[in-house]
Amino acid sequence: MNSCIILANGKAPSKSVISYLMDKKHATLFCADGGANTALKLGLLPLYIIGDLDSIYNETISYYQGKSRIIRLSGQNDTDVEKCLKEAIKLKFDEAFLVGVSGDRLDHTFCNLGIAIKFFGKINIKIIAENSILTVLKGSHKLKTIPEETISIYGIDDRTKITSRGLKYPLKNLLLPFGKRESTSNIAVNDHIELKVTSGVIFVIRDFQVMRKHGFI
Repeated sequence: MNSCIILANGKAPSKSVISYLMDKKHATLFCADGGANTALKLGLLPLYIIGDLDSIYNETISYYQGKSRIIRLSGQNDTDVEKCLKEAIKLKFDEAFLVGVSGDRLDHTFCNLGIAIKFFGKINIKIIAENSILTVLKGSHKLKTIPEETISIYGIDDRTKITSRGLKYPLKNLLLPFGKRESTSNIAVNDHIELKVTSGVIFVIRDFQVMRKHGFI
């Protein structure tokens, strides 16, 4: 899978997370505007810096000038993360890991969760924040797990039905609409789980370090 990392201007991720994705997934690093400030602090070299460039420091631009491809895209209809995603899609990337997308601004965090749904079907998005990794899924999936692994599942609307196998608390054609019901901290009981999603998409949130340790990502 042709993967990229999009580093946004939120809470800085661990350098080891980005280095792992660059090594394991051979992922290309994009910075969304001020995310380049974080990249500089972490000693990372992005291939692309994209956005309206209103949050990037002058010294950051000076440092990366000639080292990275800096693309200024004005317009307020898209966030800087969306601008990066659109460019990644043009460049035929089919998987994007979003990091630095959470932090002090809850509205920015909420917006970035929505972006994962908005771009579903165009590029495979995974959000990594703190020790969690969020994936958007639809249809039928068989996921590798370890026994006792914590897995949380969230529906989005009142139409989406979820059926599971391999979870301690099984879901049987169940609705999990946002704000009404959820499956937080469910538990895998075997080396895999099966999920069937109809009429919509779901969020599946797992522990990033567990997935990394066991080679699931």
